[in-house]
Amino acid sequence: MSPIVLAYIGDAVFEIYVRQQLVAGKLRKPHELHRAATSYVSAASQAKLLQRWHPLLTEEEADIVRRGRNTKSGQPPRNADPANYRQATALECLVGYLYYKGEKERLEQLIALAFIQDAPQITIKDDEHE
Repeated sequence: MSPIVLAYIGDAVFEIYVRQQLVAGKLRKPHELHRAATSYVSAASQAKLLQRWHPLLTEEEADIVRRGRNTKSGQPPRNADPANYRQATALECLVGYLYYKGEKERLEQLIALAFIQDAPQITIKDDEHE
């Protein structure tokens, strides 16, 4: 499967895991859940998370990340740094790869790192607008 297709499904899988984790937490208002989820699935946050994953990756996983990072995925969104966007695509590619291989335990192990203490802090303010 191409890296772009893996990243496409990986994007959806990662978002589902993030939403499940947030719903299990203390946030209950839809706008709070949305803002919190957005902070985890942004290109910048995913790029930082991928840096945390690097020392833990197998050789095979690192190869998938490299392929995802180097693939031509079109123009990044205007609000995303191109380097962060490539790293986020690489993370999503690996998530899609692990999902299709049926490696749920490994996938959950890696995604859990987004929610440990060193993860990006979520600040929710009612007056923030995106």
